[in-house]
Amino acid sequence: MHPRRTRNPETLGLWYALGRLYSRARGLGNRAVRLGFTATLVSGALVLLSAPLFGTGWAGPFAGVIPPLIGVSAALLFYGIESFRLRGRERALQEALRRAGEDPHRPARDGLGAYHDAQLVLLRSEYEYLLVRGATRSARLFEASFGFAPEDPFETGPLNVAPDTEEMRELRERWERRISMLRAHGREAPELGLREDRAYGVFPREMSVPVELATREAYLTISRRLISERYGRDPLGPGGMAPELRKRIERDLAEHARITGRPYRRPGSAAR
Repeated sequence: MHPRRTRNPETLGLWYALGRLYSRARGLGNRAVRLGFTATLVSGALVLLSAPLFGTGWAGPFAGVIPPLIGVSAALLFYGIESFRLRGRERALQEALRRAGEDPHRPARDGLGAYHDAQLVLLRSEYEYLLVRGATRSARLFEASFGFAPEDPFETGPLNVAPDTEEMRELRERWERRISMLRAHGREAPELGLREDRAYGVFPREMSVPVELATREAYLTISRRLISERYGRDPLGPGGMAPELRKRIERDLAEHARITGRPYRRPGSAAR
C-alpha cells in the first residue's frame, strides 16, 4: 500500500495535498453545471408560482428567459469563485514545495518515492494504451516524466504485475534509474500542471481505500479493454492461448468484476 521509498513526511503531505486539489478541480466543471441546472429549475418554479400571486406582468416577455439566465449566472459565478480559490491554494502549495527543495511542476524529478504502486501501475497502463493508440506525443510525456519505455517488462491487457510485489519493486527501480540517467544527460522532464493531471492524473495521490479502489478499477478497465481488442469479445472461450496467459486474463476480469460489481459474461450467455 505504501510507496517503497518516501520523502520527508511533510513534503509527502504537500504532494498529496496538491494531488487532492487537482482531483477536486477535475470535477469543478461538472459541479458548476449541476448547480446551474438546479438554479434554473428552482428559479423556473418560482416564476411559475409567482404568477397566481403577482401575475406575469412583472416579468413581461422575459419570463421564459429569467430561469436559464439565473442558472447560467449561478454556474459562472460558482466556477469563477472556485477557480480563484483553487489557484490561490495551488500557488500556496507550490511555494511550500519550492521551500522544501522540490519542483512543484515535476513530482518525479527526484524519483518515484511519492507514488504508490497502484498509481504507478495505472500510469504505466495509460502509457501502454497511448502507445497502442499511436499517441506517441502524449506517450513521450510519460517517458520523460516517469522513466517509462516500450521495452519495460510490463504488460497490460492482461497485466503481468501487481502492486506490492517483487516485480513491481524491480520496475520502480528501473524507472528511477532511467529518470536519473535522463537528468544526468541534461534532459529535464516537461512541466506538469492541472491540464496534464486532468488528462492523466499524473500528480501523486494518497491511497485511501476509496482512492485505491478507484485506481485499481481504472487500470483494470484499461487492461480489460485491451484484452477485448487483442483476444476478441470472448477471451475465455475455446482457444489455443497459453495457460499462463489465460490465467492472467481470468485474474484481471475477476478482479475488475469484484471492484465494479459488473461480472464478466460470455457473449450469448443468458443474464440471470
